[in-house]
This record gives sequence, C-alpha cells and structure tokens, in this order.
Amino acid sequence: MTDKNNQSKELQPKDSKPESQSPSTSGHTSSGKTQQASGSSAKTSTQKQKDNKSASGAGLAKTAIILSLILAGGMGAYVYHIQKNYQTQIAQLQQQLQTSVSTLNQQVTSQAQSTQEKLTHTSNKFDTLLDQQHKSIESLQLALADIKGRRPNDWLLAESDYLVKLAGRKLFLEHDVQSATLLMESADQRIAALNDPSLVPLRQSMAQDITTLKAVPLVDKDGLVIRLTSLQQQIDQLPLANAILPDAPEVQKDEVTENVSDWQHNLLTSAKDFVNNFITFRTRDGNVIPLLSPKQDFYLRENLKAKLETAIRAVYNEQQAVYSTALSTAREWSVSFLNQENNHVKQFNHMLEMLGKKNIQVNYPVKLESQSQLTDIINNRLRKEVTSLTEDDS
Repeated sequence: MTDKNNQSKELQPKDSKPESQSPSTSGHTSSGKTQQASGSSAKTSTQKQKDNKSASGAGLAKTAIILSLILAGGMGAYVYHIQKNYQTQIAQLQQQLQTSVSTLNQQVTSQAQSTQEKLTHTSNKFDTLLDQQHKSIESLQLALADIKGRRPNDWLLAESDYLVKLAGRKLFLEHDVQSATLLMESADQRIAALNDPSLVPLRQSMAQDITTLKAVPLVDKDGLVIRLTSLQQQIDQLPLANAILPDAPEVQKDEVTENVSDWQHNLLTSAKDFVNNFITFRTRDGNVIPLLSPKQDFYLRENLKAKLETAIRAVYNEQQAVYSTALSTAREWSVSFLNQENNHVKQFNHMLEMLGKKNIQVNYPVKLESQSQLTDIINNRLRKEVTSLTEDDS
C-alpha cells in the first residue's frame, strides 16, 4: 500500500502551483508550505529507498553473474584437468603395455632360441653317440673276423666275387637269367663254406638276388625261333586259293508229262534235254575273287617269309610290338590268299595265331644288391692285410 501511495505521489507534478490564491487562504499559507516541505522530504526518502533497492538488485545480479562465470570457469578448468590426467594415464598405460609386449616377445624369442639350441645340442649328441655305437659295432665285427689273423680260405671270397660279377654280365648283357641264377647260387655256396658270421648280411643280400632272378619269367627264345623257322620252310608248299565263285541258283528241271494236250511243252522239254547234252549254261550272281598271277604268287610267299624273319629278330631283341604285328600281318595274308580248305594251311594259321599270343618282353632287375657289398668286403680285407704286412716290416 505504501508503494502505491508513493507511486501516486510521484505521478503528481512537482512544480504545480495553485491557479489562484485568494486572500482568504493567505492565512493558511504557512501551514501549506509546511505540509509541502514535509511532502517533498517524504518523496526524497522514498526515491532514495527505491534507488538503493535497484542498486542492491543490480549488485546482486552482477555478483550472481560473476559467481556463475567463476563457477563455470572452475568447472571447465576442473574438467580440463581431469581430461588431461586421464590422457596422461592412458599414455602411461599404453607405454606400459608396449613395454610389456616387447618384453614378452623378447622372452618368447629367447626361450625359443634356447629351446632350439638345446634340441640341436641334444640331436648332435645323440647322432654322435649313434655314430660311435655304429663304429664300435663295425670295429667289433672286424675284430671278430680278424681274430685268427690271415685265413687261408679268403680265396673263396675272391672266387665268389668273380662269379657274382660274371652273373651280372650274363644278366645285363645277354639277358641269360638261368645262367645268372646258377652263378649266384655257386657264389653263395662258396661263401657258406667260409662259415664266417660277419658274412651273414652278405648272404642275405645274395639270397634276395637269387629270389629276384628266379621270379623273372623265362622266355624260350630258341623254341620260338625253331617254330617260326619251320613255318618259313612250309610256305613254299602251301597251296594258293582258287578263284572263288558264288553258288549257282537251283534250277527246276522240266519233266515230260503223259498228257496228250501238253505235246508242245513235252516237245520243248525234250529239245532242251537234247541240247543240254552238248552245251550247258549256268548263271551266277556275286563278286568273283580271281587267282593270283605267278608273279604275285612269288611276291606273296617271299613277303610271308620276310614277316616271319622280322618276328624271329624281334624275339632276340625282345620287341613285343614288332613281334605281334609281324605275325598278325602274316596270318591276314595267309587267310586272304591261301587255300583255307587245305589242312596244312589250317595248321599254318593256327600256329601263327598261337605264337602271336606269346609274351617275349621281360623286365629284368636293374642291379644285383650283393655285388657292391662283396666288393667292399674284399677291399677292406685286402687293405687290412696290406696294413698288417707294413706293420710287420716296420
């Protein structure tokens, strides 16, 4: 209420004067001035109070703004400080992580290297021990073989070596499996006569070579060549095929009837029978295979002999394809140009077919395992004998 009164008072003009003063009111001039002075002082105090309130409100607002700015700045600085601390901690953690990873990698690498070195060392040590054991075994075997010094039966080893080498020549140069097998068995008998335990591995290799040679299929080359030669000699006596004519068609023979009304037919039939006693006509349909001329006959027989000769050479050279092709071609010519009704020709064709099915190609062993072992044994013994003689001389 006081504020409303003050506002109403403020709305009134400060310098307003009464329009007229009557004499009757002059007596009240002093009292009026007194009242006006009191009113103006009241207005002044009210204005001062208002100014003080507005000034205090503005100060509070400024203070609030300043406090807000200070608080915001402090919060920003605090957040920035926290973020900086977090970034520093993250960088430290990353550095620690990298250091840990590098340390772990170094440890793993060093551990792997040490493990590899240990494995290599162990492997080398094991290989060394194994080699020492092998050398010890070999030295013991050689010492056991040389206990009795120089033995008078060592010439049997040289003879066995000669027989084994001869078996190899028979096998690889002449392909004579039977002779090679007999030579290997003779060499094995001579080694068995030595009764030497150190030669047991050699005898095992020789037994394996003998088994391999006995498994090779045997081809009777001489028998095949003899049969082919006999067929060659028969070619000149084999008959050639005659001209082959197709079969004549069956002709129905007319007969004379007893009917008088058929006198014309009977007369014609009798005339045909009389003419057929002098001249006969037969018709044949089909292809006719002519006879060979004497010149072609000679070439045919010589070509057959040449094919058989090619088959004989293929037997010795073990050429299966050449052998089979030559006999197959000879049989085709025989069937085409020789008389198939003749028994000798039939037997000739049968022999060509049977011989053409023979297998003349054989897979021989590549080498004899016992040959190199026997040579090494002889060389070692001869070397030891020379060493012992040198020591005796010294």
